[in-house]
Amino acid sequence: MILYGAPMPAPNPRRVRMFLAEKGVDLPETRVDMMKREHKSPEFRAKNSLGQIPALELDDGTVISETVAICRFFEETNPEPPLFGTTAVEKALVDMWVRRIEFVLMTPVGNFWRHAHPRTAALLTQYKDFGESNREAYAGAQRWLNRELEDREFIAGDAFTMADICALSTVDFATWIGLELGEEFGALKDWHDRVSARPSAAA
Repeated sequence: MILYGAPMPAPNPRRVRMFLAEKGVDLPETRVDMMKREHKSPEFRAKNSLGQIPALELDDGTVISETVAICRFFEETNPEPPLFGTTAVEKALVDMWVRRIEFVLMTPVGNFWRHAHPRTAALLTQYKDFGESNREAYAGAQRWLNRELEDREFIAGDAFTMADICALSTVDFATWIGLELGEEFGALKDWHDRVSARPSAAA
């Protein structure tokens, strides 16, 4: 298998690296140089037509893209420890929280990155007022998640799951692009401290 990815601060490849670290799966990452636009090359688009990373190429040539899909493959092939829940209810809750993190927390971060950050200015037409407006949306997302975390240790309940991986990679990328984690959100900051202390956070 070949895992195509990129180093920090790219959040999506980091999700997969963290997942593999939690699973104890040793699969070196084959780096794709995003600054050189290697992920948009015809050679890479032949593997993933959207020109995005990460992507996992199996021994038979099958290519799986999208972080959650890649991680689900490894959940099936390496079931311990479970990171998508074990019971029907747990699995449903993890899926629910992954979607919530992507839509509520990650959407304003992505919008700010695309439309307000200088590193993306040469890649697309930026609407900077819209981009900057996502600061407030991200603060609102933090406020919501802080309330949710006041009565539990991890995003989807009592166990560390894929939902925590998605959230940590998003929050850390947000900080890197200039969207800080609010000091007033104590439960969220405590959660961030807990999950950042896990060895997988360094992946």
